[in-house]
Amino acid sequence: MTDFIQLVTERRSASNFHPEYAIKTEELDEIFELVKLAPSAFNLQHTKYVTVIDPTVKEKIRKAANGQYKVFSASAVVLVLGDKEAFRQAAEIYEWLEMLGIVSKQEYDFMVNDTVSFYESGGEAFKRDEAIRNASLSAMMFMLAAKEKGWDTCPMIGFDPEEVKNILNISDQYEVVLMITVGKEKKESRKPRGYRKPVSEFVTYV
Repeated sequence: MTDFIQLVTERRSASNFHPEYAIKTEELDEIFELVKLAPSAFNLQHTKYVTVIDPTVKEKIRKAANGQYKVFSASAVVLVLGDKEAFRQAAEIYEWLEMLGIVSKQEYDFMVNDTVSFYESGGEAFKRDEAIRNASLSAMMFMLAAKEKGWDTCPMIGFDPEEVKNILNISDQYEVVLMITVGKEKKESRKPRGYRKPVSEFVTYV
């Protein structure tokens, strides 16, 4: 296992990939097995991934991403979606707690009702914010897990989310939070790491 500090410091947003590398679904599954351990509010697991490896579909996604070359050269393009209705799965997700005797039927009913009412009372803006928050946590886990498995990534927002939804038949239940390109970085075209603020500029202790 890669040392965590090394993993964090070596992870970069890759601007260019070697287009000749293919990634197998089995390799992606290994990454997602780690990703599923990412935290989520109320354990609702709001995040859904649509992973594009088909060259024809990838070219359509590239056009929706303003023709960016790294979408073409990437081994896979991952769309990170946040489910605005994830709270409706609370009963199913918490069911195993009751089945294993971890909580009583009364406690189970309370957990489900409390979670559902919390989200319903929050309104549509809150549901969207939650979808984005939790999908973002998961996406960061994806990028670290991919690096651990020897793959480079780049998180992207330079695309038309509505066009992407049309291409991939994504319903309005999901917020397209970001796109992640995955591949083997062409390191010879890498630019120096951008300026990072000193800790004192972004951390306050009170």
